[in-house]
Amino acid sequence: MHDIGKNLVAMMMGGAGFKVVDLGTDVKPETFVVAVNQHKPNILGMSALLTTTMPKMMDTIDMLREAGVRGQVKVMVGGAPVTAEFASHIGADAYGPNAAAAVEEAKALIR
Repeated sequence: MHDIGKNLVAMMMGGAGFKVVDLGTDVKPETFVVAVNQHKPNILGMSALLTTTMPKMMDTIDMLREAGVRGQVKVMVGGAPVTAEFASHIGADAYGPNAAAAVEEAKALIR
């Protein structure tokens, strides 16, 4: 899959002082839950390039809730087909329309 946007966000987050754990592309919801339990992040970011992958973002948030860790992590989403309305609909805490905005949103989430 195309991962230029994900890599750009990860690089900019790192440059802004965030520790980034990059799980790669085509990540299953279960893998996100394991990573949240293992790394205890403040923020979990997800990106979609295709509209067909967007439902997995909601599945991931649901699985975080089922695992009892949703309250421990803020969820931020972005990617070409993703909108602020979609982010709100799936229960994400923030939406980043581009890499620079994602960094600002992440900073706002941890204030």
